[in-house]
Amino acid sequence: MSAAIRTRIVRIGNSQGIRIPKPLLEQSGIHTEVEIEVQDDRLIVRAAPQLRVGWDEAFAKMAQRNDDVLLDDVSTTNWDQIEWEW
Repeated sequence: MSAAIRTRIVRIGNSQGIRIPKPLLEQSGIHTEVEIEVQDDRLIVRAAPQLRVGWDEAFAKMAQRNDDVLLDDVSTTNWDQIEWEW
């Protein structure tokens, strides 16, 4: 663990926050969004996971394998065939 850096809590509008020195952000790999969690008397700040990373590639591979089909049978009704307009 590296040496601790002391900083102050500052007012930001109706909230409060801390300024995180650039070297700490670079070392942590945190860039934009974070998750904050309380554990005992500590605030844990970590980079938020990037949701859906790699989905484009996964869907492209599925399409190449012809594995991108509906699992449920499509059952249309009379309304679907006659009344529905695109």
